[in-house]
Amino acid sequence: MLGGILKLAQPVLLALPPEDAHEMVLRGLELGILPNDETPGLGILQQRVFGLDFPNPLGVAAGFDKDARVPDAILAVGCGFAEVGTVTPRPQSGNPTPRVFRLINDRAVINRLGFNNGGHDATLRRLQGRARQGGIVGVNIGANKDSEDRAADYVMGLQTFNAVAGYFTVNISSPNTPGLRDLQAPEALNELLGRLMEAREQIVDAGGEKRPIIVKIAPDIAEADVQPICESLIAHDVDGIAVSNTTVTRPNIAIETARQAGGLSGRPLFQRSTAMLGRVHQATAGKVPLIGIGGIDSGEAAMAKIEAGASLIQLYTGLIYEGWPLIGRIKAHLAEACREAGVQSLGELSGRRAAHWASQQLD
Repeated sequence: MLGGILKLAQPVLLALPPEDAHEMVLRGLELGILPNDETPGLGILQQRVFGLDFPNPLGVAAGFDKDARVPDAILAVGCGFAEVGTVTPRPQSGNPTPRVFRLINDRAVINRLGFNNGGHDATLRRLQGRARQGGIVGVNIGANKDSEDRAADYVMGLQTFNAVAGYFTVNISSPNTPGLRDLQAPEALNELLGRLMEAREQIVDAGGEKRPIIVKIAPDIAEADVQPICESLIAHDVDGIAVSNTTVTRPNIAIETARQAGGLSGRPLFQRSTAMLGRVHQATAGKVPLIGIGGIDSGEAAMAKIEAGASLIQLYTGLIYEGWPLIGRIKAHLAEACREAGVQSLGELSGRRAAHWASQQLD
């Protein structure tokens, strides 16, 4: 019966303003009215990535649970991990509304939210409250829009959440905070990573756990910059790379809404983000675990990310249009793909078509 109700809920949610629909979904998860995962155990999807044991490779991308309201509910609906944030040291309201726009026919969304969140203190309290719940919950850290020292904001995120984070994602790739993507430039990136790694060493020296650090990059990086950026990430020994954030391009979209400023996510991003994923896999020689993000709305799209080089995958916009049953469908598809390939683990398929995807046009 609940499954039927959820099918009816999807068109209702799409009829609401995007942020109202999002809040309704969060409240539903908080109340536990969405179904827990009933997919049979799929041990073939288990992997150990950057020192953590993931029961399956699926997560919901940052931006969905900005304030750590529902990480355990996300795990309960079948995800192998959850990621909260992006969270900044001080609360900020983000950009003026309206700031989220659906492109329904394109199965896409444009947002210019601007890191709206309740700040470190509120998020920390919620994560401390779930300390014994188990499961992998990462924290996506960012910088305040008006920060005079953005690198210091990221360091503060590391220090604040180290005791409660399964891993950290360093978000330097959102297009909605002016100048943030400048941190991907080699000199700025080297300074940021140097300060983060030094801060992590200090935390460990003081008796804290050593948490994995993932860096999330944009899909709009110039082709000539991919190798230098990857070399910098490798030189600083990052634990993983998330590929990618939203795009400021508008591939093959002609409708008026596409002119809205902000980052584009969903199906039109799939080609660009997966080609970039393949290029990063090649630039790192497959030595750095990758998280594939962008345009995942089917089992086939998820499998393409794995074959392009991802060990883990995250989705968000696909859930807006397909609903929570998408998670179970993706897991079943990935498990069947493993069986058809005759492998014992999904990780054996990671990167097997990286060269193909790296050779593709970005749009």
